[in-house]
Amino acid sequence: MIMKRTILICLPTILLLAACHQKSDQANTTKNSSTVVSTTSSQSASTTSEQSTSSSTSAETNQEVTSTETQVNFNGSYYSVQGKYGEVIIANKKHPLAADYAPGENPEALAAFQRLIADMQALGFGISNNYSGFRSYETQASLYQSYVNQEGQAAADRYSARAGYSEHQTGLAFDLLDTSGNLLEEPNASQWLATNAHLYGFIVRYLPGKESSTGYMAESWHVRYIGQEATDIYNSGLTLEEYFGVPGGDY
Repeated sequence: MIMKRTILICLPTILLLAACHQKSDQANTTKNSSTVVSTTSSQSASTTSEQSTSSSTSAETNQEVTSTETQVNFNGSYYSVQGKYGEVIIANKKHPLAADYAPGENPEALAAFQRLIADMQALGFGISNNYSGFRSYETQASLYQSYVNQEGQAAADRYSARAGYSEHQTGLAFDLLDTSGNLLEEPNASQWLATNAHLYGFIVRYLPGKESSTGYMAESWHVRYIGQEATDIYNSGLTLEEYFGVPGGDY
């Protein structure tokens, strides 16, 4: 049964927040629910941290080493690995972000995303200028709890991140919307995005058949900014976790 999912729209002039990891099977009446306006309210000072069971962490070095010898560093705010061209932030169910980490939308990522949208529109795809971008720890906590209340935690965990585990909190992830305000699922547009996102520095983050690696069901609309190495990841056919050899999957 196909259902539609709640979305929260981020407008160009004020930051409106949209649901990340939303299921595409919620009722049409929830798709266009009232938007949420993000403020720059102070974040919680507490830091959320969680270590992977397949890694060993040194308190002195704040480093995590996976079973594939990939080094994952924690700087007090987020985990990251060293990519070919620079640091790559890792945010998944094994690598949380600090509660007070609130960078906003990354300017380089936002500029690339706006070029991507403009080019898709020029090609005739029905892509909205509105989108879902940065979301704070507090907003994610409220959003996630709303899904738990609706469907239970087990179901919610498949499509919605718990507070501190959402890529949207990094300011590097964006959800594309169609011109009706729904999460992008139109087959032709989704296929073009999957094939060409890397040319703008993005990867489609949650791929079909990769839930055991990423921890989430497939999302054709969710892109994550990587930069130049996005092309390498795309060509590999791997998820971000598989490509860098870092733990993923469930909590």
